[in-house]
Amino acid sequence: METKSPGVAVLLRNRYVRAILLSGLLLQIGIWVRNFAILLFVMDMTQGNNPTAVSMIMVAEFAPILIFSFIGGTFADRWKPKRTMVWCDLLSAVSILAVLLTLALGTWKAVFFATLVSAILSQFSQPSGMRLFKMHVPEELIPLGMSLYQTMFAVFMILGPALGTSVYEHYGIEIAIAVMGVAFILSAVVLAMLPPDREIEDDKPRTTLREEMAAGFRYVRSKKVLTTLGGCFLTAGLAVGLIQPLGVFLVTDRLGLPKEDLKWLMMASGLAMIVGGGVTMALSKKYSPQVLLAIGFGVSAISMVATGLSTVLWLTLIVQFIGGLVMPAIQIGINTMILQNTEESFVGRVNGILSPMFMGAMVLTISVSGWLMERFNIVVMYQAAAMLFLIGVIVMLPLFRVTGLQARTEQSDS
Repeated sequence: METKSPGVAVLLRNRYVRAILLSGLLLQIGIWVRNFAILLFVMDMTQGNNPTAVSMIMVAEFAPILIFSFIGGTFADRWKPKRTMVWCDLLSAVSILAVLLTLALGTWKAVFFATLVSAILSQFSQPSGMRLFKMHVPEELIPLGMSLYQTMFAVFMILGPALGTSVYEHYGIEIAIAVMGVAFILSAVVLAMLPPDREIEDDKPRTTLREEMAAGFRYVRSKKVLTTLGGCFLTAGLAVGLIQPLGVFLVTDRLGLPKEDLKWLMMASGLAMIVGGGVTMALSKKYSPQVLLAIGFGVSAISMVATGLSTVLWLTLIVQFIGGLVMPAIQIGINTMILQNTEESFVGRVNGILSPMFMGAMVLTISVSGWLMERFNIVVMYQAAAMLFLIGVIVMLPLFRVTGLQARTEQSDS
């Protein structure tokens, strides 16, 4: 009981932790202002009746994760981390300046460029931040540091939508984009105040990206649990992407409310994720990760059906809260199973293969969700997403059989 407080105190005395957390705070402010300001701006410019334009915002945000996540992580390991993060923030700020100049000339579609460039650069910056943690934070404090970092993301799930909506409503798109640029510049200043990167002598022969990916694919194919998890990633990505751009239409078309009320749904989900994280940590002591994963998928399917059918705000908020409550169960279940079933030397590559699989599926359905929405309706879209989550439950059934065999093997060995 007494070790927790000193641990936090020691962690926060580390200048690298303080810098990374402060940089992350500034970037979250900029990113959430960007996300909601651009969403509302595009809705205004298209008179709220162009689902394809809204889905393209999501494509600009998530496609770079699919394309650059593995490449960015590889270069982050080769480049100096502090310098990489500073330059990524500065280049993002420069791109935002270009967007402001373009907006001044009357070309509003340039706002997509702001999302695209910052999303690409974040694939190089984020792994560099994790590398700084690894280099300068004691091993026993890294889990606590990651926990604080993730908590900040969850808090902005609540505060971010209200912040972004408020800035856009009161000041307009130009000020909102400028806020994002200032946030990136301040983040670069915070990181620039850190000591210079250490020069590290590395005598190990460097492997090519193709060699690393080939070895990772062979390893995943050789592991039944990992290939099954790949199927879970695929179905989850398809389901999430199908409804990701449609939240604003859920508010306007299904609930009959102003588009700005989307922030209440986002805040309900964010609060639920904070609560759900603590609940899942407690449940993980009693239940296996595959049980947590199955619960997460099953409850998500039910919540999506109810969300699509609901026509009143209070019921939609409750269902959104329930859906957000089980999201940590999905995340913790998948991450735990990957760590339990992957050798240490392959953890990075396994994540580098499975994460783009999720993102690829999500970007695919995000890119067609607007087109499908124009031909069907929002109830059908949410029911289809629920069906995909149920398919994910069926896909993961072999995980229970594999784990049962492993348990019996361990008992016979003992």
